[in-house]
Amino acid sequence: MKSSLGIKIRRILRELRGYQPMNYKKSPIVLEGLVFFVPLAALSVVSYAFHNSWLGGFFSAAALFVLWFFRNPERKIPEDVKSVLSPADGRVLKIEEVDGNDMLNGRYKKISIFMSVFNVHVNRMPCSGRVKDIRYRKGKFFSANLDKASELNESNAVLVETDDKKEILTIQIAGLIARRIVCWIEKGMEAIQGERFGLIRFGSRLEVFLPLEAEVLVKRGERVKAGETRIGCFK
Repeated sequence: MKSSLGIKIRRILRELRGYQPMNYKKSPIVLEGLVFFVPLAALSVVSYAFHNSWLGGFFSAAALFVLWFFRNPERKIPEDVKSVLSPADGRVLKIEEVDGNDMLNGRYKKISIFMSVFNVHVNRMPCSGRVKDIRYRKGKFFSANLDKASELNESNAVLVETDDKKEILTIQIAGLIARRIVCWIEKGMEAIQGERFGLIRFGSRLEVFLPLEAEVLVKRGERVKAGETRIGCFK
């Protein structure tokens, strides 16, 4: 099945099952950021109204930072169903072979990506397929670049089964400052490669578990872009 045809079919199936189209997620600024922007902008206006330019400048700068942090740029998605795309902007922290967890059996290749506060924080699907399971876990808020964050921090795991029955797990992990994981997809949905599926506020970590037969295409320390950078592929 060619990628473009597969995407059209998945969108039709998703709408037939009653799921809301994801087009509303394409705004230049993620709408979830408005809960931060509106109060800061209002405080800025009030401060200037009372002739407090220092405080007004502070709130204005904070409001602009929020707009910049919640930016939601378009991406040129490669049409390659055999590739696995990066789910996040950031830096590759670690590449290792690990045992599966309560959602996976056997051994897997795990790619960990760290998102600093300066990265785009909208997450994108690494592959197309059916969302087999989603599991949210409460936890701590250690710095996301530490190994223990993988096991102890708050997280949200999304398991996708591809058309050829491969299972790919993507885990959103909260960080030291991040206190909110957002996931826009639901169990049973048809996931589309490169499509936005969530975000984590203010610095975090993404992990992708690939079957052992997958070839890893990135190296530790490499910078990646969500929905654009190929991090793995299948023959």
